Amino acid sequence: MKACVLHGLGDLRFEDAATPTPRPGEVLLRVGACGVCGSDIPRVFTKGTYRFPTIPGHELSGTVVSIGVGVDHTLIGKTAAVFPLIPCRRCDACEIGAYAQCADYNYLGSRCDGGFAEFVTAPVWNLVMIPEGVSLEEAAMVEPAAVAMHALRRAGIDAGDTVLILGAGPIGLLVALWARTWGAGRILLTDIEDAKLGFAQSLGFSDTHNPKSGDLGAWLKDRSGRGADIVVEASGSSAAFEQAMGAARTFGKVVLLGNPAGAMTLSQDAYWAILRKELTVLGSWNSVYSNTPRNEWKLVLDSMASDKLDVKPLITHRIGLDGLSDALVMLRDRTAFANKVLFVSGSADR
Repeated sequence: MKACVLHGLGDLRFEDAATPTPRPGEVLLRVGACGVCGSDIPRVFTKGTYRFPTIPGHELSGTVVSIGVGVDHTLIGKTAAVFPLIPCRRCDACEIGAYAQCADYNYLGSRCDGGFAEFVTAPVWNLVMIPEGVSLEEAAMVEPAAVAMHALRRAGIDAGDTVLILGAGPIGLLVALWARTWGAGRILLTDIEDAKLGFAQSLGFSDTHNPKSGDLGAWLKDRSGRGADIVVEASGSSAAFEQAMGAARTFGKVVLLGNPAGAMTLSQDAYWAILRKELTVLGSWNSVYSNTPRNEWKLVLDSMASDKLDVKPLITHRIGLDGLSDALVMLRDRTAFANKVLFVSGSADR
C-alpha cells in the first residue's frame, strides 16, 4: 500500500509500505478519510511518535475489507469511524469504563500505525458503524467532534447559557456548533487571528473578538454584562488560560480543553478570580467511549445523521495522500488559511 511514514522528526515520506494483516479480533479497513489534528504538527516536526517508523493519523474512517479470526464476517463492506485509543482493559480506569484515562493504552497514529495510509488495522471493539446518510468525510470528523462535545458536557451546559470560547480553530468551532445545537443563549468566540474569526463569522457566529485589537473584558461586558456562564479554553495558550478566569461570571465554569504548546502560567489576579468568584475549573480529556448511552461517538454520529450537527463547512482542504506532507508544512508555517484538512482516499486538492 501507499502511506505517509514518519521516519524521524520532520522526515515524513510518501512511500510504499506493507499492507497490515488483521490479527484475531481486528479488521482491516480501507481508509476513506483521515483528518489532520493540531497535535499532528508537533508529533511530526518536534516531539515525534513513540517509535520510528510510524504512520501518523488518528481522526479516521474507513470501509472494512477483511477480518481477523473471531470477527463477524458480515462486517466486510461496512463503513465505520475508528476510536483511536486502544485501552488495556485491565487498569482501574478501564475497570469502570473510563477508557480515556487508561494507564497503559495503545493509540493509532502515535504508538502504532494510523490512518495516513491506504489501509489500517483496528480492533473491532474500536469501530463505530456509520449510519445511513453520513459520509466517510463526516465520519473522520467524529473524533474532534466528540472531544468538543465532551468539553461542554463536562460543563453541564444549559439552555440560555452564555458560552465564551477562547480559540476559533477546528475544536473551538466544534464547541461553538454544539453550543448552538444545545440552545446556548449567546456564543462568543475569540482568537488572535482575524482569518479564523472571519471563518467563524461565515458559519454564523457573529460575536467574535480579537484580544489584540481591544480589551477582552470590555468587549465581554458589552455583550454579557456579568461574564460568561461557561468559558472554554480551546487554544492551549497561556494568555487564554489567564483570560478565562477573568471572563467567567461569579459561580461560572471554566473548561480547559486546549492542548498546550508550552508552559501555562496563571497570575495572582487570575488565581484570586477563581477564589473570589468560586469558579468551577474543569479539565476535559478526549471523550466518552463506552457500551452505554453516554457513548459520545455514537451521539455524534446520530447527530450527524439527523442533521443536528453539520461538520462539512468546517472542511477547508481535501487532499490526496501524496499531498499530506505539504499540507502539514502549510499548517506548521501558516502559509495559508486552513481549518480542517482531510486526507480523502482517491482525492486531489479541490
